Amino acid sequence: MLKKKLSVLVIASILASCAVSPTGRQQLVFMPDAQINQMGLQAFDTLKQEKPISNNGRFIQAANCIAQALTREVGSGNWEIVVFEDPEPNAFALPGNKIGVHTGMIQLVENQDQLAAVIGHEIGHVMARHSNERVSQEMAVSQGLALIQAVTMPETALGQTALGLLGVGAQYGVLMPYSRTQESEADIIGVDLMAKAGFDPRQSINLWQRMDQAARGQQPIEFMSTHPSHSTRMQDLNQHMPAAMGLFQQAHSMGKQPRCS
Repeated sequence: MLKKKLSVLVIASILASCAVSPTGRQQLVFMPDAQINQMGLQAFDTLKQEKPISNNGRFIQAANCIAQALTREVGSGNWEIVVFEDPEPNAFALPGNKIGVHTGMIQLVENQDQLAAVIGHEIGHVMARHSNERVSQEMAVSQGLALIQAVTMPETALGQTALGLLGVGAQYGVLMPYSRTQESEADIIGVDLMAKAGFDPRQSINLWQRMDQAARGQQPIEFMSTHPSHSTRMQDLNQHMPAAMGLFQQAHSMGKQPRCS
């Protein structure tokens, strides 16, 4: 009886938490957005205190110009953009409309369009509420394992081992594949966003070619990674490119031609 009641409770909670991403994908999201945004604000404030902020005027101007062109297409208020002095080629966007770009990423890209692909991808994570989805997934798995343990009460060594393996299965069978899905989804949202803002979406593929060269074969195996392989990303972007080019041509016809270099 207890097991049946718990199962009904879990199913009801999941059904009540269903959401739809900008690409039409079903999501499990049950954390309040205001709470997730507050977490993003706190994390960004901490980063600004702990990481050196660049004073390179050219880098700051380019990052702000590109990010502002992209966020105008989002229409969700003001965004704060900070360039961090860090040689690692990376960028990120956090809930609460915060964007961080490393100097190493600006130095890696060849043009404004490639940097727009990076920033657009990161904004895509925020637009699709991926942080909320990730936290919700981890909480659901954690609570699910706790319910299983409460119901079965495995007291033997074999029972404890089985529960531990279930935890590993949840990590690689639920959480990490979702993360790869989120990354691929952010690629599509980002390339459409950059195209709508007037940046050349074809440069997103050139970006991943450069990232692939920069990785020098050090990328983890895709199954054990939270990111798709570079070849997978480029293949997916190629398939989506006709739609993105349509948005790009429409943007140019409307006079959207950013000059942020």
